[in-house]
Amino acid sequence: MEAFAYTDINAPLVERCRLGDRRAQAEIYKRYSKAMFNASLRITGDYAEAEDVLQESFLSAFRELHSYKGDSSFGSWLKRIVINKSINCLRNRRLQLVPLAEQHDGAAADTDVVGSLDGEELSWRADVVRRCVQELPDGYRVVLSLYLLEGYDHAEIASILNITESTSKSQYSRARKKLLELARQHGL
Repeated sequence: MEAFAYTDINAPLVERCRLGDRRAQAEIYKRYSKAMFNASLRITGDYAEAEDVLQESFLSAFRELHSYKGDSSFGSWLKRIVINKSINCLRNRRLQLVPLAEQHDGAAADTDVVGSLDGEELSWRADVVRRCVQELPDGYRVVLSLYLLEGYDHAEIASILNITESTSKSQYSRARKKLLELARQHGL
């Protein structure tokens, strides 16, 4: 089997950014700002804070571009900056993971109704779920977002948040239960 070298399609643009090209920076911002804002919003749970994190992240990325080695995509490197800054934002708000003693019990709904919904109904349900995620306590929302939406595993989450892997797993489990509880309260 042949090995293929990874090539980042943004490499020429990144190189222009390294040289201080403002147009290249604007293009990078245009390509990545929406996705990075959404990642930050899922973690911080606050629109204004997510905007601040986004701006700080791009400033840091452009300032520290010399440390980008190109061994992963530029988007992955930037996303890591955004996630770290989002978590730091929460820490500044005194992020407290929900204590292990606090339990949220609730049976999971096993019915698959997605196939029977029209576009408007599905959109409404997605909006309700988004609002429910925002209502989760910070610790739950962060772990749920990093695991379910950003694709990190529990070992990576533990490292990022400076917690144990078992704490990450239990926070995720409790977040799912709490999310189901909130969804039921909102009519889902």
